[in-house]
Amino acid sequence: MSLITLSSSITFTITNHSRHTRTQSLTVRCTDDNQYNIQTSPAAGQVDRRHLLMGIGGLYGAAAAPASATPITAPDFSKCGVATNLNTSQPLKDNCCPPLSSEIIDYKLPTAGGLRLRPAAHLAGKEYWAKYAKAVELMKALPADDPRNFMQQANVHCAYCNLTYPQTPAAGDSDLKLQIHNCWHFFPWHRWYLYFYERILSKLIDDPSFALPFWNWDNPDGVVLPEAFVEKNSPLYNPRRNPEHLPPAMADLAYSSSKPTNPKKVIKNNLSVMHREMVRRVWRLQDFYGAKYVAGSSPDPGPGAVERGSHIALHVWVGENTTGGEDMGNFYSTARDSVFFSHHANVDRLWTVWRGLRGTKKKEFTDSDWLDAEFQFYDEHARLVRVRVADALENERMGYAYQEVDLPWLKNRLLARKKKSKAAAGAAYRAGEKVFPAKLDKVVRAVVKRPKKSREKEEEEEELLVIEGIEADTGRFVKFDVFVNDEEEAAGDLDKAEYAGCYSHVPHRNSGRIKTMIRLGLSELLEDLEAEEDDKILVSLVPRDGGEDITIGGVKIVYD
Repeated sequence: MSLITLSSSITFTITNHSRHTRTQSLTVRCTDDNQYNIQTSPAAGQVDRRHLLMGIGGLYGAAAAPASATPITAPDFSKCGVATNLNTSQPLKDNCCPPLSSEIIDYKLPTAGGLRLRPAAHLAGKEYWAKYAKAVELMKALPADDPRNFMQQANVHCAYCNLTYPQTPAAGDSDLKLQIHNCWHFFPWHRWYLYFYERILSKLIDDPSFALPFWNWDNPDGVVLPEAFVEKNSPLYNPRRNPEHLPPAMADLAYSSSKPTNPKKVIKNNLSVMHREMVRRVWRLQDFYGAKYVAGSSPDPGPGAVERGSHIALHVWVGENTTGGEDMGNFYSTARDSVFFSHHANVDRLWTVWRGLRGTKKKEFTDSDWLDAEFQFYDEHARLVRVRVADALENERMGYAYQEVDLPWLKNRLLARKKKSKAAAGAAYRAGEKVFPAKLDKVVRAVVKRPKKSREKEEEEEELLVIEGIEADTGRFVKFDVFVNDEEEAAGDLDKAEYAGCYSHVPHRNSGRIKTMIRLGLSELLEDLEAEEDDKILVSLVPRDGGEDITIGGVKIVYD
């Protein structure tokens, strides 16, 4: 087949795969790998990436998606700005902006080659760990301005997660910033991030079979931080970790820095957390993936169950026991620790597992606002590539699989401490509308009416507890647990049916106020409590960390 090269500077209107129409001056070149290289000219009025992106305001996440939605598109790297402390309006010292490129390639997944097998970290041998350490050593040795360099790769997460990019298109509001956490892009964005990171390492050691290890923290057999990460002479080592959580400490998926879990309860609580996040009526896609987020809507519309639970807990558990929580426990610095990639490999694996557990139920959104959303990364050849959510749904299609391990939490259905509780029927607790808004500087309990109590709802309909108007300081770790019909004062045990779930977030370097919401499935929980026919339930919100900085706007029950 002959190669035809076309290179021309022209002005015309293009509509790409995400169905956005825009007019630009472009240079188009067709290459021999059947990919189109599109070089855009600088846009008029383009903002230098060194300039501060100010004016985001002190509160975000409150606005709903616009009526006429548009998928998030890949950010313009030239408009990346230094993150700002929203409380002081001062620039941060950390500049996460990536190197610029004159070309952006629409990425196509390779069709040749076998599957890379990502091993469970606790089952990987010495030879594997030596290979992984060598790959990271070579990555750290790359020139500082090489986009594949270890710090440049860490900055990818920093830039996408610290509000340094304006939304593109901004849908009429130039102050809106891009954030891929606390929304339905959490899983696919991180999948793409690990995908290219893995391919870079693979190329550096010239081993196409190399794959990242996953830290199997949802399994008691793999709950300890892998030893390879704590060898001080290893490229995988990071000194900015909580020394109390190094081996043989067991990872705590319900971690609270103010009141650590009794070691004797860690495994039971972990299994409870995982069953709740992965099995217990996470029926609605939004409740697993997170809430819809499109161009023109504010960041942080609402996180899914895994993101706000075990995922956050392990970030903070590994990081330093400080307000900032560096490195793993803060968005700007988290990917500077190699543990990040094994942690997120397990999060990615849980997405694959959850899809498998769905059976014939829908496994992903069919909304084009999700499927056509775009991101940009540098690949193993240091080329800037544009990717879509739609191409990240099947990990095997992306060329990798996971080592098979047990799922001890799968059948860990929780038992009620007290069935047929009448706590909500008495006069001891006030109705929710008289309690909220409320600050979580102490345990807050409220009686919440159910819109309908009969089981005459549709078979696939889910009853959901909505905690809305969650406002908190993003500059620190905050967390609270939610219980139903639970009057225990301590309310610290999670291995019981009364436990409904939690909210938490990792600190941001650009601290401000977040406003978001969560939804917690009630149908199976009420069955376990034998409370299906009750008119009201008692909801307890138990602060674990930063309660004095958390306010709750309201609590209600909906059907979806």
